[in-house]
Amino acid sequence: MTNEIIYILTNEAMPGYVKIGRTTTSLEQRVKELSSSTSAPLPFTCFYACTVKDSVFVEHQLHDAFDTIRVNPRREFFQISPERVVSALKLAELENITPKKDLIEEDEDRKAVEQAIKKRSRFNFGMVDIPIGAELTFSRDENIKARVIDLKSAKSIECGGEVTSLSEAARKILGYNQSVAGTDYWIYDGETLDERRRRFENHE
Repeated sequence: MTNEIIYILTNEAMPGYVKIGRTTTSLEQRVKELSSSTSAPLPFTCFYACTVKDSVFVEHQLHDAFDTIRVNPRREFFQISPERVVSALKLAELENITPKKDLIEEDEDRKAVEQAIKKRSRFNFGMVDIPIGAELTFSRDENIKARVIDLKSAKSIECGGEVTSLSEAARKILGYNQSVAGTDYWIYDGETLDERRRRFENHE
């Protein structure tokens, strides 16, 4: 049976953009091909991937749904939070096959991606008007909550009785063995924290 896979890729060299594509072969191979065949300075990261019944149909529906924020009609890049695409994709999902670890082969590439994630994760709640005591919701499970306990330090939330950072809490919940940008996964007042930061930056 053919693997019908839809994937959502991000690239830390292109923050704010996602690539929505499909493959009927190997997800790992496809991500590696894209990372090596493009001129992007950093390799792609698989943000989410799942099997679907008809990948051609699902890919077309996603591209059509997000057409107004497509960067180039001939490219599969969209200016959107990856979690928004995940929410739509879950309607057609058969099985979540997102890799728990990164697919990056070269140590230099891995270190470069980790540094870029760390840089993007330099976030504090004060810059986006979120007060101490505010409740955050995890994007993949609305029953998972966190509370803001510090506006500026790295370990700024309490989650499951533990004082931790946005990124570390998200990584543990997802069960990933790789760095993640916590601002992509935590929601406040209907926005991911990354969306909120971009909105504030655009209004400055």
